[in-house]
Amino acid sequence: MEIFHKPRLEFQDFAKVAPDANAALLKPSGAAEASGLDRSLLELVKLRASQINGCGFCVSFHVDGALRLGVPAEKLHMLAVWREASVFDTRERAALAWTEALTMIAGGVSDEIYATACKAFSDSELALLSSTIVAINAWNRLGVAYRFTPPALAAPALRAAS
Repeated sequence: MEIFHKPRLEFQDFAKVAPDANAALLKPSGAAEASGLDRSLLELVKLRASQINGCGFCVSFHVDGALRLGVPAEKLHMLAVWREASVFDTRERAALAWTEALTMIAGGVSDEIYATACKAFSDSELALLSSTIVAINAWNRLGVAYRFTPPALAAPALRAAS
């Protein structure tokens, strides 16, 4: 069984062959950032969805992005088991639960998770967060389908650690 799969299309080439789709997929995160939603929170959400979906490109990209924003390494190490980790605040926990529910949507979204998200975020914030989650799930599916090559980690903290 082959462990590493050759890319079918590279990430940067996707923008060349489908520029309108690329631009559309970038808009939700841009809107969330422009609204003032915490960029570190958005990176954690994108990273968690990418972990669930098994997108190596997106995991690497968003770990790097989180480190660039100053997200503590402990949060990145504990993200996959966030429910058992004390390093996440109430708002992050609500966002991560919402992310998992929207990413694994086949079973629906429980009233409890929705109520928790509504307590932590305004209607506008939750709509923008939801749009960001929808967009990262789309990117994950493209990354997995096309086997985007994970980028080299660029954050200084990662280069020093390796």
